[in-house]
Amino acid sequence: MSNPRIVVTGIGASSPIGGTAPESWSALLAGASGARTLEYDWVEQYNLPVTFAAQAAVRPDTVLERPVAKRLDPSSQFALVAALEAWADAGSPEVDPERLGVDFATGIGGLWTLLDAWDTLREKGPRRVLPMTVPMLMPNAAAGNLSLHFGARAYARTVASACASSTESIVNAVEHLRDGLADVVIAGGTESVIHPVTIASFASMQALSKRNESPETASRPGSIDRDGFVMGEGAAVLILETEEHAKARGAKIYAAVVGGGVTADSYHITANDPEGWGAARAVKLALDMADASPDDVTHINAHATSTPVGDPNEYVALHHVFGDRIGEIPVSATKASTGHLLGGTGALEAIFTVLALRDRVAPPTINITEQDPAVPFLISGEPKPLGEGPQLAISNSFGFGGHNAVAAFASV
Repeated sequence: MSNPRIVVTGIGASSPIGGTAPESWSALLAGASGARTLEYDWVEQYNLPVTFAAQAAVRPDTVLERPVAKRLDPSSQFALVAALEAWADAGSPEVDPERLGVDFATGIGGLWTLLDAWDTLREKGPRRVLPMTVPMLMPNAAAGNLSLHFGARAYARTVASACASSTESIVNAVEHLRDGLADVVIAGGTESVIHPVTIASFASMQALSKRNESPETASRPGSIDRDGFVMGEGAAVLILETEEHAKARGAKIYAAVVGGGVTADSYHITANDPEGWGAARAVKLALDMADASPDDVTHINAHATSTPVGDPNEYVALHHVFGDRIGEIPVSATKASTGHLLGGTGALEAIFTVLALRDRVAPPTINITEQDPAVPFLISGEPKPLGEGPQLAISNSFGFGGHNAVAAFASV
Protein backbone atom coordinates (compact mmCIF):
# COMPACT_ATOMS: atom_id res chain seq x y z
CA MET A 1 0.00 0.00 0.00
CA SER A 2 1.29 3.49 -0.84
CA ASN A 3 1.91 6.00 1.91
CA PRO A 4 0.51 9.32 0.71
CA ARG A 5 2.01 12.44 2.26
CA ILE A 6 -0.34 14.10 4.76
CA VAL A 7 -0.42 17.87 5.04
CA VAL A 8 -1.97 20.57 7.24
CA THR A 9 -4.17 22.96 5.27
CA GLY A 10 -6.14 24.70 8.02
CA ILE A 11 -5.73 25.57 11.69
CA GLY A 12 -8.04 26.94 14.37
CA ALA A 13 -7.69 27.48 18.08
CA SER A 14 -9.44 28.98 21.08
CA SER A 15 -6.84 29.19 23.82
CA PRO A 16 -6.03 31.03 27.04
CA ILE A 17 -3.84 33.46 25.09
CA GLY A 18 -6.01 34.07 22.04
CA GLY A 19 -9.43 33.55 20.52
CA THR A 20 -7.95 32.32 17.24
CA ALA A 21 -4.85 30.45 16.09
CA PRO A 22 -3.06 33.57 14.76
CA GLU A 23 -3.87 35.51 17.94
CA SER A 24 -2.60 32.63 20.09
CA TRP A 25 0.61 32.38 18.07
CA SER A 26 1.30 36.11 18.24
CA ALA A 27 0.71 36.14 21.99
CA LEU A 28 2.97 33.11 22.45
CA LEU A 29 5.84 34.78 20.56
CA ALA A 30 5.31 37.93 22.65
CA GLY A 31 5.73 35.96 25.88
CA ALA A 32 2.15 36.35 27.09
CA SER A 33 0.62 34.32 29.91
CA GLY A 34 -2.99 33.16 29.96
CA ALA A 35 -3.10 32.39 33.68
CA ARG A 36 -5.24 34.64 35.85
CA THR A 37 -7.14 34.68 39.14
CA LEU A 38 -10.55 32.98 38.96
CA GLU A 39 -13.37 35.40 39.67
CA TYR A 40 -16.05 32.94 40.75
CA ASP A 41 -17.92 32.73 44.03
CA TRP A 42 -17.19 29.02 44.23
CA VAL A 43 -13.46 29.63 44.69
CA GLU A 44 -14.12 31.15 48.12
CA GLN A 45 -17.19 28.99 48.80
CA TYR A 46 -15.14 25.79 48.67
CA ASN A 47 -11.97 27.36 50.09
CA LEU A 48 -9.96 26.05 47.14
CA PRO A 49 -6.20 25.88 47.70
CA VAL A 50 -5.61 27.03 44.10
CA THR A 51 -7.44 30.17 43.03
CA PHE A 52 -6.29 30.63 39.43
CA ALA A 53 -6.22 28.92 36.06
CA ALA A 54 -5.62 29.67 32.38
CA GLN A 55 -9.13 30.37 31.17
CA ALA A 56 -9.86 30.80 27.48
CA ALA A 57 -9.31 34.33 26.23
CA VAL A 58 -12.72 34.32 24.51
CA ARG A 59 -15.76 32.47 25.81
CA PRO A 60 -17.16 30.17 23.11
CA ASP A 61 -20.78 31.04 23.84
CA THR A 62 -20.01 34.62 22.80
CA VAL A 63 -18.88 33.39 19.38
CA LEU A 64 -21.57 30.82 18.61
CA GLU A 65 -25.22 31.63 18.07
CA ARG A 66 -27.16 31.25 21.31
CA PRO A 67 -29.41 28.33 20.18
CA VAL A 68 -26.31 26.40 19.08
CA ALA A 69 -24.35 27.10 22.25
CA LYS A 70 -27.23 26.03 24.51
CA ARG A 71 -27.19 22.51 23.04
CA LEU A 72 -23.48 22.03 23.69
CA ASP A 73 -21.31 21.54 26.74
CA PRO A 74 -18.50 24.16 26.88
CA SER A 75 -16.04 21.51 25.66
CA SER A 76 -18.08 21.00 22.48
CA GLN A 77 -18.55 24.76 22.13
CA PHE A 78 -14.79 25.24 22.09
CA ALA A 79 -14.41 22.40 19.59
CA LEU A 80 -16.92 23.93 17.18
CA VAL A 81 -15.40 27.41 17.43
CA ALA A 82 -11.92 26.07 16.64
CA ALA A 83 -13.22 23.82 13.86
CA LEU A 84 -15.11 26.65 12.17
CA GLU A 85 -11.93 28.70 12.11
CA ALA A 86 -9.82 25.81 10.80
CA TRP A 87 -12.36 24.89 8.13
CA ALA A 88 -12.52 28.47 6.84
CA ASP A 89 -8.72 28.71 6.98
CA ALA A 90 -8.51 25.58 4.81
CA GLY A 91 -10.73 27.26 2.22
CA SER A 92 -13.89 25.34 3.19
CA PRO A 93 -12.87 22.36 1.07
CA GLU A 94 -15.45 20.73 -1.13
CA VAL A 95 -15.28 17.06 -0.28
CA ASP A 96 -17.62 14.10 -0.64
CA PRO A 97 -19.20 13.68 2.82
CA GLU A 98 -18.29 9.99 2.75
CA ARG A 99 -14.64 11.02 2.32
CA LEU A 100 -14.61 13.48 5.23
CA GLY A 101 -13.65 12.14 8.66
CA VAL A 102 -13.39 13.41 12.21
CA ASP A 103 -10.63 12.31 14.59
CA PHE A 104 -11.22 14.20 17.79
CA ALA A 105 -10.27 13.98 21.43
CA THR A 106 -10.98 15.02 24.97
CA GLY A 107 -9.45 13.99 28.25
CA ILE A 108 -12.58 14.24 30.39
CA GLY A 109 -15.55 15.40 28.31
CA GLY A 110 -18.67 17.26 29.41
CA LEU A 111 -17.85 17.67 33.08
CA TRP A 112 -19.80 20.91 33.52
CA THR A 113 -22.94 19.36 32.04
CA LEU A 114 -22.63 16.26 34.21
CA LEU A 115 -22.13 18.06 37.50
CA ASP A 116 -24.67 20.79 36.77
CA ALA A 117 -27.23 18.05 36.05
CA TRP A 118 -26.36 16.34 39.32
CA ASP A 119 -26.94 19.61 41.19
CA THR A 120 -30.27 20.05 39.39
CA LEU A 121 -31.37 16.52 40.27
CA ARG A 122 -30.55 16.95 43.96
CA GLU A 123 -32.03 20.43 44.29
CA LYS A 124 -35.03 20.37 41.91
CA GLY A 125 -35.79 16.73 41.11
CA PRO A 126 -35.61 14.49 38.03
CA ARG A 127 -38.16 16.38 35.94
CA ARG A 128 -35.85 19.38 35.78
CA VAL A 129 -32.89 17.45 34.37
CA LEU A 130 -32.47 18.43 30.72
CA PRO A 131 -33.23 15.69 28.16
CA MET A 132 -30.02 16.59 26.30
CA THR A 133 -27.85 15.98 29.36
CA VAL A 134 -26.31 12.68 28.21
CA PRO A 135 -25.70 13.78 24.59
CA MET A 136 -23.97 16.87 25.98
CA LEU A 137 -21.79 15.15 28.58
CA MET A 138 -20.62 12.10 26.61
CA PRO A 139 -16.92 12.18 25.64
CA ASN A 140 -17.73 11.70 21.94
CA ALA A 141 -20.06 14.72 21.90
CA ALA A 142 -17.47 17.01 20.29
CA ALA A 143 -16.66 14.53 17.51
CA GLY A 144 -20.34 13.82 16.93
CA ASN A 145 -21.30 17.48 16.75
CA LEU A 146 -18.44 18.27 14.36
CA SER A 147 -19.56 15.39 12.17
CA LEU A 148 -23.10 16.77 12.17
CA HIS A 149 -22.07 20.34 11.48
CA PHE A 150 -19.67 19.59 8.63
CA GLY A 151 -21.51 16.58 7.24
CA ALA A 152 -18.61 14.19 7.86
CA ARG A 153 -19.79 10.66 7.09
CA ALA A 154 -16.55 8.74 6.64
CA TYR A 155 -16.29 8.33 10.41
CA ALA A 156 -16.32 10.32 13.66
CA ARG A 157 -13.93 8.83 16.20
CA THR A 158 -13.02 9.89 19.72
CA VAL A 159 -9.82 9.41 21.70
CA ALA A 160 -9.78 9.78 25.48
CA SER A 161 -6.17 9.26 26.53
CA ALA A 162 -5.94 11.99 29.16
CA CYS A 163 -3.33 14.60 28.26
CA ALA A 164 -2.07 12.58 25.27
CA SER A 165 -5.54 12.56 23.70
CA SER A 166 -5.40 15.11 20.92
CA THR A 167 -1.89 14.22 19.78
CA GLU A 168 -3.12 10.65 19.51
CA SER A 169 -6.10 11.87 17.47
CA ILE A 170 -3.69 13.54 15.03
CA VAL A 171 -1.66 10.35 14.74
CA ASN A 172 -4.88 8.41 14.12
CA ALA A 173 -5.91 10.89 11.43
CA VAL A 174 -2.62 10.39 9.62
CA GLU A 175 -3.07 6.62 9.70
CA HIS A 176 -6.68 6.87 8.52
CA LEU A 177 -5.72 9.13 5.63
CA ARG A 178 -2.85 6.86 4.66
CA ASP A 179 -5.18 3.88 4.80
CA GLY A 180 -7.56 5.60 2.39
CA LEU A 181 -10.49 5.95 4.82
CA ALA A 182 -10.89 9.65 3.99
CA ASP A 183 -9.51 12.45 1.84
CA VAL A 184 -9.88 15.16 4.48
CA VAL A 185 -9.95 14.86 8.29
CA ILE A 186 -10.94 17.32 11.00
CA ALA A 187 -8.49 16.48 13.80
CA GLY A 188 -7.87 17.95 17.22
CA GLY A 189 -9.03 18.09 20.79
CA THR A 190 -10.90 20.08 23.40
CA GLU A 191 -11.27 20.49 27.15
CA SER A 192 -13.26 22.68 29.51
CA VAL A 193 -12.97 21.44 33.09
CA ILE A 194 -11.89 24.45 35.13
CA HIS A 195 -14.29 23.42 37.86
CA PRO A 196 -14.04 23.20 41.67
CA VAL A 197 -14.01 19.39 41.57
CA THR A 198 -11.05 19.12 39.19
CA ILE A 199 -9.13 21.92 40.88
CA ALA A 200 -9.65 20.29 44.28
CA SER A 201 -8.64 16.88 42.94
CA PHE A 202 -5.49 17.99 41.13
CA ALA A 203 -4.51 20.16 44.09
CA SER A 204 -5.03 17.23 46.46
CA MET A 205 -2.56 15.15 44.46
CA GLN A 206 -0.06 18.05 44.61
CA ALA A 207 -0.11 18.43 40.82
CA LEU A 208 -1.12 22.11 40.56
CA SER A 209 1.03 25.16 41.15
CA LYS A 210 -0.12 27.11 44.20
CA ARG A 211 1.35 30.48 43.24
CA ASN A 212 -1.95 32.21 43.91
CA GLU A 213 -0.29 35.62 44.30
CA SER A 214 1.36 35.45 40.88
CA PRO A 215 -0.73 33.34 38.46
CA GLU A 216 0.95 34.64 35.31
CA THR A 217 4.34 33.29 36.45
CA ALA A 218 3.08 30.03 37.96
CA SER A 219 3.70 27.73 34.98
CA ARG A 220 7.47 27.51 34.66
CA PRO A 221 8.55 24.30 32.89
CA GLY A 222 12.22 23.49 33.37
CA SER A 223 12.69 26.08 36.10
CA ILE A 224 14.26 24.82 39.29
CA ASP A 225 11.48 26.37 41.40
CA ARG A 226 8.51 24.92 39.50
CA ASP A 227 5.76 23.57 41.74
CA GLY A 228 3.08 22.17 39.44
CA PHE A 229 1.01 22.78 36.34
CA VAL A 230 -1.63 25.42 35.64
CA MET A 231 -4.98 24.14 34.41
CA GLY A 232 -6.09 25.54 31.06
CA GLU A 233 -9.02 25.17 28.70
CA GLY A 234 -9.87 25.54 25.03
CA ALA A 235 -9.64 23.63 21.78
CA ALA A 236 -7.49 23.34 18.69
CA VAL A 237 -8.22 21.87 15.27
CA LEU A 238 -6.10 20.96 12.26
CA ILE A 239 -7.51 20.18 8.84
CA LEU A 240 -5.46 17.29 7.46
CA GLU A 241 -5.59 15.87 3.96
CA THR A 242 -3.50 13.99 1.48
CA GLU A 243 -1.06 16.21 -0.36
CA GLU A 244 -2.55 15.08 -3.65
CA HIS A 245 -6.02 16.19 -2.58
CA ALA A 246 -4.71 19.50 -1.22
CA LYS A 247 -2.78 20.35 -4.38
CA ALA A 248 -5.65 19.35 -6.63
CA ARG A 249 -7.86 21.98 -5.01
CA GLY A 250 -5.11 24.59 -4.77
CA ALA A 251 -5.00 24.68 -0.98
CA LYS A 252 -2.26 26.41 0.97
CA ILE A 253 -0.10 24.00 2.95
CA TYR A 254 1.37 24.85 6.33
CA ALA A 255 3.45 21.73 6.92
CA ALA A 256 3.40 17.97 6.52
CA VAL A 257 2.53 15.50 9.28
CA VAL A 258 5.14 12.88 8.52
CA GLY A 259 5.00 10.56 11.50
CA GLY A 260 3.38 9.53 14.72
CA GLY A 261 3.99 7.19 17.59
CA VAL A 262 1.67 5.94 20.35
CA THR A 263 2.79 3.73 23.23
CA ALA A 264 1.89 2.87 26.84
CA ASP A 265 4.11 2.86 29.92
CA SER A 266 2.19 0.23 31.90
CA TYR A 267 3.84 1.75 34.95
CA HIS A 268 1.42 3.83 37.07
CA ILE A 269 -2.05 5.35 36.62
CA THR A 270 -0.85 8.95 37.13
CA ALA A 271 2.98 8.97 37.09
CA ASN A 272 4.99 8.48 33.94
CA ASP A 273 7.81 5.97 33.87
CA PRO A 274 10.88 7.71 35.34
CA GLU A 275 13.11 5.68 33.03
CA GLY A 276 11.23 7.08 30.04
CA TRP A 277 11.36 4.06 27.76
CA GLY A 278 7.70 4.23 26.73
CA ALA A 279 7.95 7.89 25.79
CA ALA A 280 11.25 7.26 23.99
CA ARG A 281 9.65 4.46 22.01
CA ALA A 282 6.83 6.81 20.92
CA VAL A 283 9.41 9.29 19.61
CA LYS A 284 11.25 6.52 17.76
CA LEU A 285 8.01 5.26 16.20
CA ALA A 286 7.20 8.78 14.99
CA LEU A 287 10.65 9.14 13.44
CA ASP A 288 10.44 5.67 11.88
CA MET A 289 7.12 6.56 10.24
CA ALA A 290 8.73 9.77 9.00
CA ASP A 291 11.66 7.77 7.62
CA ALA A 292 13.89 10.08 9.63
CA SER A 293 16.66 9.79 12.18
CA PRO A 294 17.13 11.65 15.47
CA ASP A 295 19.79 13.73 13.73
CA ASP A 296 17.13 15.20 11.44
CA VAL A 297 15.10 16.78 14.27
CA THR A 298 15.54 20.56 14.49
CA HIS A 299 12.86 21.52 17.04
CA ILE A 300 10.89 19.94 19.89
CA ASN A 301 7.68 21.12 21.52
CA ALA A 302 7.99 19.38 24.86
CA HIS A 303 5.08 18.15 26.96
CA ALA A 304 6.77 19.92 29.90
CA THR A 305 3.89 20.58 32.26
CA SER A 306 5.96 22.31 35.00
CA THR A 307 5.60 19.51 37.52
CA PRO A 308 8.64 18.66 39.65
CA VAL A 309 8.75 15.04 38.46
CA GLY A 310 7.36 15.17 34.94
CA ASP A 311 9.84 17.59 33.39
CA PRO A 312 13.01 15.62 34.32
CA ASN A 313 11.36 12.37 33.25
CA GLU A 314 10.70 13.82 29.79
CA TYR A 315 14.35 14.85 29.54
CA VAL A 316 15.42 11.30 30.41
CA ALA A 317 13.14 9.91 27.69
CA LEU A 318 14.43 12.31 25.05
CA HIS A 319 18.02 11.63 26.03
CA HIS A 320 17.40 7.95 25.26
CA VAL A 321 16.57 8.96 21.69
CA PHE A 322 18.89 11.89 21.00
CA GLY A 323 21.78 11.31 23.37
CA ASP A 324 23.80 14.40 24.21
CA ARG A 325 22.50 16.06 21.04
CA ILE A 326 19.30 16.83 22.97
CA GLY A 327 21.21 19.79 24.40
CA GLU A 328 21.61 21.22 20.90
CA ILE A 329 17.97 21.05 19.73
CA PRO A 330 15.81 24.14 20.39
CA VAL A 331 13.05 23.11 22.80
CA SER A 332 9.87 25.05 23.55
CA ALA A 333 7.64 24.40 26.57
CA THR A 334 4.57 26.38 25.57
CA LYS A 335 2.46 25.41 28.59
CA ALA A 336 4.40 28.16 30.37
CA SER A 337 2.15 30.56 28.45
CA THR A 338 -1.05 28.60 27.89
CA GLY A 339 -1.30 26.40 30.94
CA HIS A 340 -2.26 22.77 30.42
CA LEU A 341 -5.36 22.14 28.28
CA LEU A 342 -5.39 18.43 29.20
CA GLY A 343 -7.12 16.66 26.29
CA GLY A 344 -6.83 19.74 24.09
CA THR A 345 -3.19 20.47 24.74
CA GLY A 346 -1.63 18.22 22.09
CA ALA A 347 -3.60 19.76 19.25
CA LEU A 348 -2.78 23.30 20.38
CA GLU A 349 0.90 22.45 20.62
CA ALA A 350 0.74 20.75 17.23
CA ILE A 351 -0.45 24.07 15.79
CA PHE A 352 2.40 25.87 17.54
CA THR A 353 4.83 23.32 16.09
CA VAL A 354 3.42 23.78 12.59
CA LEU A 355 3.71 27.56 12.88
CA ALA A 356 7.23 27.26 14.27
CA LEU A 357 8.18 25.41 11.09
CA ARG A 358 6.38 27.91 8.87
CA ASP A 359 8.01 30.92 10.52
CA ARG A 360 11.27 29.12 11.32
CA VAL A 361 11.26 30.17 14.95
CA ALA A 362 11.05 28.23 18.20
CA PRO A 363 8.62 30.05 20.51
CA PRO A 364 9.87 31.20 23.92
CA THR A 365 9.42 29.49 27.24
CA ILE A 366 8.56 32.11 29.83
CA ASN A 367 8.97 32.17 33.63
CA ILE A 368 12.26 30.28 33.96
CA THR A 369 14.05 31.92 36.89
CA GLU A 370 16.90 29.39 36.96
CA GLN A 371 17.02 26.33 34.74
CA ASP A 372 16.97 23.05 36.62
CA PRO A 373 20.21 21.08 36.00
CA ALA A 374 18.02 17.96 35.82
CA VAL A 375 16.23 19.44 32.79
CA PRO A 376 19.11 20.75 30.64
CA PHE A 377 17.12 21.40 27.47
CA LEU A 378 18.22 24.11 25.03
CA ILE A 379 15.37 26.34 26.11
CA SER A 380 15.03 30.11 25.86
CA GLY A 381 12.89 32.91 27.20
CA GLU A 382 13.07 34.56 23.78
CA PRO A 383 12.01 33.31 20.33
CA LYS A 384 14.88 31.38 18.76
CA PRO A 385 15.43 31.25 14.95
CA LEU A 386 15.49 27.75 13.50
CA GLY A 387 17.60 28.63 10.48
CA GLU A 388 17.38 27.72 6.83
CA GLY A 389 16.95 24.36 5.16
CA PRO A 390 14.53 21.49 5.84
CA GLN A 391 13.02 21.43 9.31
CA LEU A 392 11.69 18.44 11.22
CA ALA A 393 9.94 18.90 14.56
CA ILE A 394 8.23 16.67 17.08
CA SER A 395 5.48 17.48 19.57
CA ASN A 396 5.17 15.33 22.69
CA SER A 397 2.12 14.52 24.81
CA PHE A 398 1.94 12.21 27.82
CA GLY A 399 -1.13 11.40 29.89
CA PHE A 400 -2.50 9.70 32.98
CA GLY A 401 -2.86 5.99 32.36
CA GLY A 402 0.62 5.80 30.90
CA HIS A 403 -0.36 7.16 27.49
CA ASN A 404 2.42 8.49 25.24
CA ALA A 405 1.80 10.16 21.88
CA VAL A 406 4.24 11.95 19.59
CA ALA A 407 3.61 13.63 16.24
CA ALA A 408 6.35 14.58 13.76
CA PHE A 409 6.01 17.54 11.37
CA ALA A 410 8.14 18.63 8.41
CA SER A 411 8.47 21.99 6.76
CA VAL A 412 7.26 22.41 3.17
